[in-house]
Amino acid sequence: MTGVPRPREQLLRQLTAELPTSPELVLVTDLDGTLLGGSDPRRRRVYSWLRDQRSRVLHVFCTGRDLASVERLLLEERELGLGSPHLVIGDVGCTVACGESLQPLHQVVEPIEARWRGLPERLLPLLAGIPGIAPQPESAQRRLAYRIDPAALDAALLAAIEAHGVDCLVSDNRYLDVLPAGVNKGSTLLSVLAWLELDHGRVVTAGDSLNDLAMFETGLKGVMVGNAEAALVAQLPRLPATFRARAHGCEGIVEGLRHFGFAHLLEGMAGSPQPCRRLCRSSPALVREVAIAWAGSSGQGWRG
Repeated sequence: MTGVPRPREQLLRQLTAELPTSPELVLVTDLDGTLLGGSDPRRRRVYSWLRDQRSRVLHVFCTGRDLASVERLLLEERELGLGSPHLVIGDVGCTVACGESLQPLHQVVEPIEARWRGLPERLLPLLAGIPGIAPQPESAQRRLAYRIDPAALDAALLAAIEAHGVDCLVSDNRYLDVLPAGVNKGSTLLSVLAWLELDHGRVVTAGDSLNDLAMFETGLKGVMVGNAEAALVAQLPRLPATFRARAHGCEGIVEGLRHFGFAHLLEGMAGSPQPCRRLCRSSPALVREVAIAWAGSSGQGWRG
């Protein structure tokens, strides 16, 4: 008699690409301003590393973009070498999908869908009467997305909207997301980790805006990249598990991984000084040459 498959097995059956069996790192990255932040050469280096480490690093996009936007992004960044992640958490936590097929994982999404049913019909007329917000042209799933004019928006009106069973999230002082109450990047990430039975100690999150705050509030290791918005940086004192990187964008992710003890996974990264330092201890002159070259190519000094 065949027993009921474990939740992990049920979820894995919906994926078109295999996940690492026992990942050494679960890297959860915001996109705009974080993984996508930095010059073309720097992004190319990080993208190449992600491809090379795919069997050791389980990569999750955790973004405000919807799946259609993620699909366009993968096409746009293909020339620089960005490959599909293993999983996508999109729509600020309201969508979860296979990274390769971009098909939603219904077992994870259905509880979010249940919270969202009936809310748009009730909320859209109310939101239409609020000055200072305009619907975003991009599509959105299980949420409502707006651009805002901070000078014209009365925050008290958003508090009244939240009384209808939603959370109103303003990020980068430009965007408003109306989400099912209690649903965000952090809550959905924790749900995915539970489904997949993944060790929280191997998880590192990275982000730059207020819609990433919920990831940092989970207590998982977090990297707040150097170009993070001021309102997010202001939250840092109450986020003991979050590291504030000095480097911006994708370089900030790399800095954070070193901080959290994952430098051994970075040794194969093009341009990284780490393997040279390890292998060339017997030749200080060569080490110095590598350090000078690294500083010149990255625009920053080599820190050991």
